[in-house]
Formats: sequence, structure tokens, C-alpha cells
Amino acid sequence: MNKLRESTRYQRSYLPVNLVVNSWTDIEPFAKKLLKSPISSTEDLKKWLQDRSEFDAVLEEEKAWLYIRQSCHTDNGEYAESFNRFVTDVDQNYSLIANELDKKLIGFCANNSYPEEYEIFIRSIKLKLKIFSEANVALQSELEVEEQKYGAVTGAMMVNYNGEEITLQQAQNILKNPEREERKTAFELIWNRRAADFATLDQLFDSLLAKRHTMAENAGFDNYLDYRFAQLCRFDYTVADCEQFHRAVAENIVPVVDRLHSIRKKKLDLDILKPYDLDVDPDLKPALKPFSSTKELTEKTIRCFHEIDPSFGKYIKIMEENGYLDLDSRKGKAPGGYNYPLHESNVPFIFMNATNNLRDLETMVHEGGHAIHAFLCKDQPLIYYKDTPAEIAEVASMSMELISMEHWNIFFEDKEELRRAKRSQLEGVLAVLPWVATIDKFQHWIYKHPGHTANERKKAWVQIEQEFGGTIVNWTGYENFQEYLWQKQIHLFQFPLYYIEYGIAQLAAIAIWKNYTEDPSGAIAGYKDALAHGYAETLPELYARAGTQFRFTPEYIHSLADFILGKLNSLV
Repeated sequence: MNKLRESTRYQRSYLPVNLVVNSWTDIEPFAKKLLKSPISSTEDLKKWLQDRSEFDAVLEEEKAWLYIRQSCHTDNGEYAESFNRFVTDVDQNYSLIANELDKKLIGFCANNSYPEEYEIFIRSIKLKLKIFSEANVALQSELEVEEQKYGAVTGAMMVNYNGEEITLQQAQNILKNPEREERKTAFELIWNRRAADFATLDQLFDSLLAKRHTMAENAGFDNYLDYRFAQLCRFDYTVADCEQFHRAVAENIVPVVDRLHSIRKKKLDLDILKPYDLDVDPDLKPALKPFSSTKELTEKTIRCFHEIDPSFGKYIKIMEENGYLDLDSRKGKAPGGYNYPLHESNVPFIFMNATNNLRDLETMVHEGGHAIHAFLCKDQPLIYYKDTPAEIAEVASMSMELISMEHWNIFFEDKEELRRAKRSQLEGVLAVLPWVATIDKFQHWIYKHPGHTANERKKAWVQIEQEFGGTIVNWTGYENFQEYLWQKQIHLFQFPLYYIEYGIAQLAAIAIWKNYTEDPSGAIAGYKDALAHGYAETLPELYARAGTQFRFTPEYIHSLADFILGKLNSLV
């Protein structure tokens, strides 16, 4: 453990400093001590919650490192086994005691006054108690183990391009090649490789769906959709609100994206726009390369964030010095990217698969936004206010994608390249909204139709994808690939019904960026204030602190789309 990390680390007061959790027996006595500790006053309650918060933080970090290691090395059986063992031993045993601890807490609060700042936490505990089922404890552990199979399957996907074995992320870069035949070749290589595991992933998904539906039934719900809404403690919006979002995007965003695709088609002088024509520069210029190595990506990100706020650059520097960045794409590494908060280290970890393209820059500043959030709320007294819901967590990350764009001259010294990068980013801001609506509506269908077949699921996907996919991109000849586009989205396998948050947060991020273009210091002050509050307030209250609204009506979405279009027009 290096000196800098030690200086940021949370100092234990309840658990032994040298305690390492290898099994449930290592931690069980401290869990039982919490269960026996009396709560007879507000001071008792505060002390008890501090002790439990420390206990939960230690367990969460132990599990976090196991998850990080196995996602960084999906081909390491020992790492996978260690993660699985923790889930089936520690997690499973603690779930039963945690429910008793929750009962103890609510029992006191039902008959006594408690500090107002605990209200947000208390309401979540009440809901968790309401939906708790002992039968789901073992089932949840089974699910977590099985969900990791997705990373093992996709992490092993490689293709041979010009005699070299490369990852799918590396092959994705070829889709930016000005030579159309090269793009077509890469596209077919990628999707033929994915197709080899279509059936495997379908079978895995069927198994996950069955277990999830059983969990919902065990908790007294008719379907997993309603159960998951309760499990995620979605107090501030409903299934009907999500459906409103779907309709608003279909009406206000899909036509705009279609217009952008028509412009691209015309610029490329194509009769038909194919899916492998979407990533190439519309003027057939070489792909943008904002950095040459992940070391350079890190250095430039630190400089970029420092210009926004000196503390932001400092945060990424701390992560770099502690070795809390794994950014390169390589064989045996799970796909995607994430920021993992570590509430005992008080330094988060960023994981991604960089291959030197613009998307990597976007991913880095996105995950960097999550990291800033973790640093800003690290002084919240309880872990429960550091574990923020995705609806505010994604505001932190998606806002940073847009705010940082004002400082991308650090990555692109050439003004024309900077213009191209900004335009690509803004087109992506609009394009992601239909994709979010597609994935969310698809998941609603999935969990409202338990027991459906893989073929019925495929038909439902095609219908929903066509609703949001627009009319310009032509998939003729690749219908089999189009039918399985959903399989590339890790969230469906590992984070069910976690995706609408990106759409809600994207709207807020656009508004925060608009504020930043008008009043940089004021916008950053609001951004920092909201994130520093963690989850100590409701989502509408946190959004208000950030200078935006928790809102996704058609009128609001239309107004934000107009703002983005105005910015795009200025970059012609």
C-alpha cells in the first residue's frame, strides 16, 4: 500500500485495521455484534449507523477488488473463482443478517425521532424490507455468479485482421477507415464473430431471465419489471414515466437523427447508407487520434480536468499514482468501461478498453466524471449516501463529457480536428437517446412477458429497434446481425433495467453544459454542490442543486434537442 493511498484511506474504528475478509467466518462476529448492539437513543443510532456503514464499506471494497480483478483478467480462473466464492459465501450469509439489521433500524425509527438527514436512507430500507424474501438470498448469489459468464464469453472474442489477432474493440477502429471495403470487411468480421456466440448468449440470457422472474414471484410481484423498480428504489419516477420518455424520443429525437444520417449519406455520396458507414468521417478524413498511448490519454485528461477545476485534475492524478487506472484493450479483458467507487480506499478505479480513438476520449472523461463524483462525496458520513443512484451518478459522468469538450484543444491542437471531434460528440449525444429508449423499452417487454421464447424475444427486439432505428440506415443482407444487436449491451446481462438512467441523465447533462457555456464558474459550483451531497437528498433536489431539472417530457426533450442542433450548426 503506497503512502499516498494510505493518506486518503478511511480510518477504521469498528473493524480491526488488519482484518482481511477471505470468508464469512472472518467477518461474522462483527456482523453479529452489530445485531446485538442496543439502540436506545439518537446518539446510539448515530454510533450504530457509523459502525454499520464502516462494516458495509469494507465488505463492498473487498468485493469490488475481486470484481475488478476478474474483469481485467477474464481468462484467470482463480480470479473468477475468488469472486464467485465471495458472492456465494460472504454475500449470501450477510444478506440474511443485513435484513435483521434493517429490521432493528426501522424498529427504532418507527417509535423514536431520528435526524432528518437519515430520511432518504430510511425510506430505502423500508422498501427493501418490504420486498425481502429469504428464498431470494441464494438465488441472488447464483445470479451474480452466472452474470459474469457474459464477460468471459465476450472477453474471449477475437478476430483475425490482415494476419493479426485483435480484439473487437480494436477491430471497431477500422470502421473509421475512409476505404469502404475495409469498413465492410471489419464490420463482417466483428459480427460474424459475435454470431458464433449468439446461441450461447441466448441460452445464458434465458437462464438469467428465469431466475429473475422467480425472484420477483418470491417477493410477491407479478413480474420482474415491477420488482426491479422497487429493488432499485425508484421513488421519483414510474414505469409510465419511462414510457413517456420512449414516446418523446421517438417523436422528437429519431427524426433529428434521421436528418443527420441523410446529411451523412449525401456527404459520402452513397445511394445506400449501411451500418458500417456510421463511424467514418463524413468527409472521408482519417480517423481522429486524440492520443497515442494510455499514458498520454491520462496526462491530457489531467490537464483538461485541471482547466475545468484544479481539484478535478488532482483527482485523476491521485488515481494514476495509486495504479487505479486500467485503460488498455487486450485479450482476456472484459468489454466496456466503468468507474468503481472504493469507499474504504476513498480512491475510485477506472476500467476501460482504449484503442486510441475519439470514443476512448469520451469514455475517459465519462468515467472521469464518475471518479470526480466519488471524490466529491467521499466525506459523506455514511456509505449509504456515497452509493448514489444511477440517475444522479450518470449526470456526473455525462455532464463531464460535454463540459470537457470546451477544453478538448488539449487533445486536438488542429482547429479542424477539434471541430470534427466536437461535432461527432454532439451527434452522439442525440444518437444515444434513441438507443437508450430502444434498450429500455426492450427490457420492459422482456420482463412483462416471462416465459417467452428466444424467437419471440428476437421478433420483439426487431420491432422495437425499427421504431427507434430510423429509416435511413439500411441493414439489408445483415438482418441476422440486426436481430442480435441487443447482445452487445452488457447491461441486459449484468445490470438488468439499468439503462433508462443514461437517457434521464443525458437531458440533465445537456442543460448543465448549456449553463457552463453561459456561466462556467456558476455551473461548476452547482455541479460540485450536487455531487458533494451524494444521495442525501431526493433526485429532484439534487438536480436543482446542479442547475437542471428532473424532467423528461416531450416539450423539455424538444427544447434540449434544439439547443444541440444550434451548437451543431455552428460547427458546420
